[in-house]
Amino acid sequence: MTSINPAPGILKKLRSRNHLLAVSAVCFAMTLVTMLSPEDPAHGDRLRHEIIGIVSSIDQLDPQLGVIGAGSSASQIMQNVAKVANEAAQQSYEKSLTQQVIVRPGDNLSSLFNQVGLSAQDLFRVINSSDESSVLNRLFPGNQLSFYIPEPGQLKRLEVFTSPLEGYVFTLIDSSYNIEPISKSADIRQVMRHGNISDSLFLAGQQADIPANVIMSMAEIFGGVIDFLMDPRQGDEFSILYEEKYLDGQLVGFGEILAAQFINQGREHLAISYTTASGESSFFSPDGESMSKAFLKNPLDIFRISSNFNPNRTHPILNTIRAHRGTDYAAPTGTPVRATADGTVMWASRNGSYGKLVVIEHHSDFETKYAHLNDYATGIRKGTKVRQGQIIGYVGATGGATGPHLHYEFLVGGVHKDPRTVLDQLPQAIALDEGEMARFREHTREVIRQFARSRPDGRLLSLNSQTDRHSFETLN
Repeated sequence: MTSINPAPGILKKLRSRNHLLAVSAVCFAMTLVTMLSPEDPAHGDRLRHEIIGIVSSIDQLDPQLGVIGAGSSASQIMQNVAKVANEAAQQSYEKSLTQQVIVRPGDNLSSLFNQVGLSAQDLFRVINSSDESSVLNRLFPGNQLSFYIPEPGQLKRLEVFTSPLEGYVFTLIDSSYNIEPISKSADIRQVMRHGNISDSLFLAGQQADIPANVIMSMAEIFGGVIDFLMDPRQGDEFSILYEEKYLDGQLVGFGEILAAQFINQGREHLAISYTTASGESSFFSPDGESMSKAFLKNPLDIFRISSNFNPNRTHPILNTIRAHRGTDYAAPTGTPVRATADGTVMWASRNGSYGKLVVIEHHSDFETKYAHLNDYATGIRKGTKVRQGQIIGYVGATGGATGPHLHYEFLVGGVHKDPRTVLDQLPQAIALDEGEMARFREHTREVIRQFARSRPDGRLLSLNSQTDRHSFETLN
């Protein structure tokens, strides 16, 4: 048996008789733990270390004990310390009887239960406890299961983590399992990452160690002002201020983007997350203009454009001059196609050389067409109301297409317009009310400072309006 002498490090912490009594109680509890674990020395050592942790943190133990203070009796201190020690011992004991399993590709519930020595009957009893147990049918590789089995074949508790922070706990009560959600709180840290484009936006994100979903979110934020298929150029740069989530010191996920900056061909775009006094959240430029525009710059995010708007283009099949009244986006079959603005579906069927076609009518006499689709998204039919960014179909090669791509047209009053240039002529999104601007400027002050400090010259590259210049000048 390993002897432990805590005196040198702990006596320095003792400021009162009650602290001495607390340490004595813990030492007594440690002796009990040792006596309760004679058959498992390693388990006894683990329990003793748990208690030593309590002793070494005796100052932080005060709120738990609730009695370290004037007037506390020795018996009260002993009772409370024993309670804490007992809880630690119980947790450690249960941990020793708990088996952790990570879901891997090809696993199923039967194989997972079999891994920990549980039968098909045990599985049946769990999944038939209640309708909520259907969560077990939605497991994915990487999910974690924690089985507490105090005796062979007896599953007393099952914890299912669908993410590091969320999950469900199945607790055996009588002959069935009670199911409750689990939610853990993560530590949130703000980080700023910078990227420079030499090839593509996504490669630049990888090189800057920025997660792909954060890059995608940034592309969505700037989707109304930057065409990420055509606008980015070599030498463009970007910065993103976003949240990282940590649990027990380990990175477990990513939170919201707080602000993003994109410098495209020398022009700066800065988007800042802001929640209005009425509770509506969105991204705004420093002068209070919403980054959400009437139309997205394009219906796809990440694929190249194979054929731009060209009224004198030679048709690839007929070999004749035929106006190409739209833009072609080359993309693999099945790539999701988004509605570029809110509207109503006026056509969702085949239409000659267009193949499978979706036509959406928008407010103020605007219309968009999406042709050569492989299929339509669920629920897309004539009369369906759609929202900007909603998936309406999938890239294909139906109709007169030479290969999989999306043919996109933009009409104003029935007249075809170049979708790459007409958007600059459209009314922009409504800016914040003047009464909201003082609150907005106060919120954005430190964010603008951070992006200014992130530049070598200590300033924002370009300020896009008089309000921008006023916002920046008030910081310096």
